[in-house]
Amino acid sequence: MKIGKLLLGIISIGLLASSCYTEVVFEDDFIEQSPINTALVLESYDLWYVDINATKGNGEVPFLQRAFTISFDRGIIYANNNIVGIGKTGNGLGIDVGSYGTLNGVVDINHDIDGDWLLDVFAVNNSTLELYDSRSNTSYIIKGYQRNNFDYDMVFYDNIDYFLQEYEAWEKIYTSELGAINEFDDENYLQFLSSANGAFFRSSVDGSGTPIVNLQWDYEGDYEVFDVANDTTLKTLTLDYDFLGNDYFELYVIDDSTIELYHVASETVYEFTGRGYKQYLKSGKSTDKKRSKVKNSIMSVTRQRKM
Repeated sequence: MKIGKLLLGIISIGLLASSCYTEVVFEDDFIEQSPINTALVLESYDLWYVDINATKGNGEVPFLQRAFTISFDRGIIYANNNIVGIGKTGNGLGIDVGSYGTLNGVVDINHDIDGDWLLDVFAVNNSTLELYDSRSNTSYIIKGYQRNNFDYDMVFYDNIDYFLQEYEAWEKIYTSELGAINEFDDENYLQFLSSANGAFFRSSVDGSGTPIVNLQWDYEGDYEVFDVANDTTLKTLTLDYDFLGNDYFELYVIDDSTIELYHVASETVYEFTGRGYKQYLKSGKSTDKKRSKVKNSIMSVTRQRKM
């Protein structure tokens, strides 16, 4: 399943002013099988975005399957496993998830939870690598960025489904006075979950301030997040209430713990705050979160919320 040539190397190492820097240039026809060169290539970018949709093979490397980005920094591997806090946690690199060493064109990773992994490293192009797990015959494509040119907002909006699932519940904290009365007015809590059968939500009419463990979920149904044609920062959300039909919203992110739902039919604005943040890898109960290949359906609609 390998799609690139074996890891490349260092074109030049020079001195500028009083500091030493390494310039790494990827050349498809230049093979340099050296542990030092392998380390320098992995460390040449601050972040590597894990392009989960480009994964090839039927197996998986668990820590790559759950990461949005990984970073290699002088023997320590970091990962952004959460959308909440991305760009801020660990000064943008995420959390410390293990250690690594390099061999000839190979990186040996000792992950804190998933154990030891020996991955081949191949070049795809000047800023893209393939990490290949021979045991499962599975390849992951990672794209390199420096922190000052990495689009954290792009990652956030491209993975907004995971953001919704990173809180145990969303509590309604605001309802606009403007807007027609509708049945969604009664809903005070939402929960977004995933299963082998797809994404689903639960809702509750319990009163404000109810402890999460005491919430009584009154309804469960399917939900879907859509991209909007020609509007990259707008997402739409449908909640399927079965016999009651769908509730359709424009979905806006205020910050990484607050969302706004604009109920288009009634022209009502709701705000929800996240409760019970789930930080993946920090606790055993949350380590089952994994990313999968997802491509949101596209709606051809016009933004209705007047900001």
